[in-house]
Amino acid sequence: MASLSDDALDLIFRKARTHNTWLPKAVPDDLLRRIYEVAKWGPTSANSSPMRVVFVKSDAAKAKLLPALSAANAVKTQAAPVCAIVAYDTQFYEFVPRLFAHQPDAITWFKGPGKEQAAAITAFRNGTLQGAYLMVAARALGLDCGPMSGFDNAKVDSAFFADGRWKSNFLCNLGYGDAGKLFARNPRLPFEEACAII
Repeated sequence: MASLSDDALDLIFRKARTHNTWLPKAVPDDLLRRIYEVAKWGPTSANSSPMRVVFVKSDAAKAKLLPALSAANAVKTQAAPVCAIVAYDTQFYEFVPRLFAHQPDAITWFKGPGKEQAAAITAFRNGTLQGAYLMVAARALGLDCGPMSGFDNAKVDSAFFADGRWKSNFLCNLGYGDAGKLFARNPRLPFEEACAII
């Protein structure tokens, strides 16, 4: 199997940075579509694909979002061209017969009495994985990312997902970061402290 070049790995991981300040450069809708079209191919259990994304771009949508953010994150998000609300569908299993078609009864793993916990864990875990794929795809296609906690999930869900089916997981500002305002690079744990081969 082919592997990515060092330049590609640098772009996606080693030299990529989390951005907090943004250049005033718009992100076209077509690029957001391309990012999703790449990210959707990342693996999830039973191809469950529970991630849902709302790309907040307009002033009106930002006005709904900002009250749910911490003060520092509101400043960042106000300046960012896009803020992705990375959410998950609590009833993702309704799509499983189509997405995991070779096992038609797989919906029964998640739907029905006593399956609520399995569905909730699967939705959150795999939606989080897909959110990571989304950020990798964004970097691969030329955008910078600023993932965030520091917000009130209940307020976001009330403002954007009033029917209760989708639940917010985390936020990620997207755009073209101002590299001149980056913090010094923080270290990462070495293999010996983070991993074991047994």
